[in-house]
Amino acid sequence: MTELEKGPKGRRRGRGARERILSASQQLFREQGINRTGMDQLCAAAQVSKRTAYQHFTGKDELVAEYLRRFDPSVLSGVFDRTDLTPRERLLAAFDIPPDTPLCPYIGAAVELHDPQHPASQYARDYKKAVAARLADTAREAGAADPEQLGEQLALLIDGAAARTRVLNADAFPTAAAIAAVLIDNAIPTTAGDHRRREEVPS
Repeated sequence: MTELEKGPKGRRRGRGARERILSASQQLFREQGINRTGMDQLCAAAQVSKRTAYQHFTGKDELVAEYLRRFDPSVLSGVFDRTDLTPRERLLAAFDIPPDTPLCPYIGAAVELHDPQHPASQYARDYKKAVAARLADTAREAGAADPEQLGEQLALLIDGAAARTRVLNADAFPTAAAIAAVLIDNAIPTTAGDHRRREEVPS
């Protein structure tokens, strides 16, 4: 096949087809779940043939893994790469989640797939470890005595708040943020935080 060949409804296939497939997967997986979404439905939504879909992805497993990679490839860079916040403020900013945010896609995928060896399950694990690592790095920057422990505690709080928000249909992140503030205050000596703040605030 060439890039000029056409799929369903006359849409051209090629580089655009891959993006349409991924866009359709993001919508359908979030709306109805991974297991309830079949390749036939995905192809119809993306307006490509199944043959074209399998040219871009070896199967649904690879597509699900790529769907997860697209969500946050830089691991919360909008929080951890901010230069206008002190390290302590960046730790708390990780809990500033809009109340209408859907269930974390990484948790959702792990729950649905039931297979720890599935490539998407492996990616979800790697992502969650990366979040904890970024929290730990920021905690270390803020002067925490045990940054790895604090990073893991905060990561657990984030995931717990995400799951509770979904189950209760009520925003649990403000409560999680209040708990996080206590953990952070207990883990980071005031002098260390003040010193770091003085270093980062321009004179």
